[in-house]
Amino acid sequence: MPCAELPREARLRRPSDFAALRSSSGRAGGRCFYLRYRDNGLGYARLGLAISKRVSKRAVERNRIKRLLRESFRRVRHRLPAIDVMVMARSQAAAIPGPQLLDEIDALWRKLLAQRGDNPAAQ
Repeated sequence: MPCAELPREARLRRPSDFAALRSSSGRAGGRCFYLRYRDNGLGYARLGLAISKRVSKRAVERNRIKRLLRESFRRVRHRLPAIDVMVMARSQAAAIPGPQLLDEIDALWRKLLAQRGDNPAAQ
């Protein structure tokens, strides 16, 4: 079953966007992932991924993690406020099967909504 593509405007692309998230932003973390987020004033959420070689030396593993993160974001982005989100993976993420990784990131989206005071029950 082909999934809908994540539109270009829903992705962080400029280095300045990533730098702004690294310098001043909110944080949320879980067992496999770590989020940085901040308001963007655009009216919609944007996603940036930072999956380094420390997570896995194998590009196949890093790409699998990125695919799962993009798919999860695509499903939840209409519920997120107008924020920029950068997701970083921890090294243990490479060893965990896909369904468990999706559960982890879904829990982080709920945690993010709760921290921002939005309604996490509207899933």
